Amino acid sequence: MGVYLVSVGAEEWFGEGEGGRADVASALNEELRARGLPPYDAVPEETGFVRGSGQAFEEKLSPPMGGFGALCEAHLSREETETLCGWTVLVPVSLDDDIWLPIETGYTESTLVVGAPQVLALTERLAAVLALPPETPAMCDNLDLTMWFLDGAAKQLAAERPGPWSEDLDTAFYVALFLRAAQHSIRRGCPIVYS
Repeated sequence: MGVYLVSVGAEEWFGEGEGGRADVASALNEELRARGLPPYDAVPEETGFVRGSGQAFEEKLSPPMGGFGALCEAHLSREETETLCGWTVLVPVSLDDDIWLPIETGYTESTLVVGAPQVLALTERLAAVLALPPETPAMCDNLDLTMWFLDGAAKQLAAERPGPWSEDLDTAFYVALFLRAAQHSIRRGCPIVYS
């Protein structure tokens, strides 16, 4: 078990009842309309799993987050850190302000929706600070990033080519995780949620 970040397709996003997120989709669209923005209705269907296809996103949050929190504190404002670390739903819509919805999730009493473009900008800054290597997996459809960091490939690369990223691989993992989640959300046009 554990906590995962996963992409959501149209069936789940607009679905009613068990496993559906229609309440979040509807409340988000109301908030977007109130801000003069178009509704977020163009959610792609979930495709079948094909390793390396980049059509789905699934990564497990398993390493400790202490170093990542310290990195955020050193390089981001408190508001930026909340945007990056506090969301429960990431959408591929540019949002000047985060959106709080009074909808309980399995992990929180309310739902914080943030824009993937904003998260991408924040994580790109952190990735630059760490000089995240280009070998970091880009397609994260089946725990590829999690396995790269936890199963040894990152440690091997860190020994061969050390840098700021290799000083704390747990911190580098979370920078890469949020970076790839934002990139995936924008590329596929889909929400990312905690599961």
